Amino acid sequence: MDGASSSWLNGVSLVAITGRFSDIARTLLNVALILVGTKVAVQVAGFLISRIFEAERRNRHRHTDLKRHRTLMNILKSAISYILYFVGGMTALDKLGVPTSSIVATAGIGGLAIGFGAQSLVKDVITGFFILMENQYSVGDYVRVGDVSGVVEDMGVRVTKLRDLGGELHIVPNGQIEQVTNYMGAAMRIVFDVQVPYEEDLERVKHILNDLFLQLQVEIPGLVEGPTILGVSDLTESAVAIRILARAQPMQQWGIERQIRGAIKERFDAEGIMSPYPRQVVVIRSDVAPEKLTKSDATSLRVEETDVVDPLEK
Repeated sequence: MDGASSSWLNGVSLVAITGRFSDIARTLLNVALILVGTKVAVQVAGFLISRIFEAERRNRHRHTDLKRHRTLMNILKSAISYILYFVGGMTALDKLGVPTSSIVATAGIGGLAIGFGAQSLVKDVITGFFILMENQYSVGDYVRVGDVSGVVEDMGVRVTKLRDLGGELHIVPNGQIEQVTNYMGAAMRIVFDVQVPYEEDLERVKHILNDLFLQLQVEIPGLVEGPTILGVSDLTESAVAIRILARAQPMQQWGIERQIRGAIKERFDAEGIMSPYPRQVVVIRSDVAPEKLTKSDATSLRVEETDVVDPLEK
């Protein structure tokens, strides 16, 4: 009887131990599958992000900043990896019987404390991410950020570095960027006025300018369009203003504008077209004493000319 009972107990213990090992093995297998699945999901997500950014880079018409693409791609990959690994780790711990609710609550409280303690840093990172995501500007662009303008030398998640024309480097936290003016584009506009005296024939002046502009289109390689004459833009006290429009390649508009202005000055000098300047004629009447002139008489004698009449010439 004792032998039978002992055999039965040994059998029950063996079954229990076997069942326990079976449960442990099943749990470990589930955990292993979860970890492998998480790793595969991270790899697939990274591959899809790389393909999406590669397609976006090929389809862009403007110049592509490889550093921006690489930075943004790494940020997205890291963020998705952290999320997937966190979810996978929490699921694996739950399978092992570890209470994950307390871990999630602790992580939430810790994240909230870090957010309150480093608000400026979090703001810089979030703003920098959206600047990169929306492609507001890229390395090599000439931009104005607030009161600072210059060429973007480096841009990251936290700060943007601008090098101005004087060579000074400005480091701007992304969280302080509220408005950005980007001077880069397919063709930058050049608009300025050319002033000629009233005595000049406008049709002759336009003909001279058109001949000059045809020549400049060949001589200046950075010109994309024009220059063209838009017409008379203003009538000042001493000159007629003719508005000129042209388009140039990015970062060349200022130098090309100076070239066009210089060429116009040289052509006007060659054609005998004088530069306008304020002029006034002073008429001295010998039949009226100066102290007897009224204000209306003096106003009626004002003429927009530059010659001064000498009474001795009469």
